Amino acid sequence: MELRRRSMTLVAVALCISYLAFSGPPRSDGETGADAGDPREHAPRATRLAQRLRPLPQAIAALQMSATRPAKLRPAELHRTTGGPGVALTFDDGPDPYWTPRFLELLRRYRVKATFCVLGYRAGAYPELVRQIVREGHTLCNHTMRHDLHLRERSPQHVAADLQQANALIAAASGVTPRYFRAPGGNWSPMIVATARQLGMAPLHWAVDPQDWRRPPPYRIVLNVRKNTRPGSIVLLHDGGGDRAGTYTALVQLLPELRRRFKLVPL
Repeated sequence: MELRRRSMTLVAVALCISYLAFSGPPRSDGETGADAGDPREHAPRATRLAQRLRPLPQAIAALQMSATRPAKLRPAELHRTTGGPGVALTFDDGPDPYWTPRFLELLRRYRVKATFCVLGYRAGAYPELVRQIVREGHTLCNHTMRHDLHLRERSPQHVAADLQQANALIAAASGVTPRYFRAPGGNWSPMIVATARQLGMAPLHWAVDPQDWRRPPPYRIVLNVRKNTRPGSIVLLHDGGGDRAGTYTALVQLLPELRRRFKLVPL
């Protein structure tokens, strides 16, 4: 609807500019021609019209850019909280053949269910780990095929194909089609949100980000999560994408503490 209104405005303004360019200034009463003292008025009519029309392409181009500029994403369109008092731990960029089994064992030890945002190509490479995630009661989330940080710059057709391919590999490995989608790096756009919803997936963001992907010391991860987690928080962590020793060490301390303070839930 917004795009249609902008397009109608574009057409109307372009017509007004054209009319003003061709009509020229009005003549005063009794005037039969141009002022003989102004040599510009003796130029051929086509030249004068070209001079008047010169700004028209730039004006139309600016209006076209405004008409096609994507709308801003409203924060309410993303799932930043669980919608209840429970806290959700989420793990991105796996499954990883070394770290994911260790995180699963840790979650099993403390009887915590979490959400794993998996990459399509890694689900295809390690299907047994995707099956284990589901078998142990955790939730799966689509995290694209290969963690494309520039996904919002791609065409709608490219985005839909990426998400569908990842879904197919995840479903082939686990028998489960994800109900959630998380954009790599949190780089959302209205088009990405709409595409995910059309494929039956809710856009999953987060409220707490200790930036463990930067590999800070474990105590910094602990302090960040401890300080910022509230009832309903979605916590962003990583089990894939590199060395996750810091995240693992932090969780050894955090899991018993979080269990005392909150109800930890899968999404």
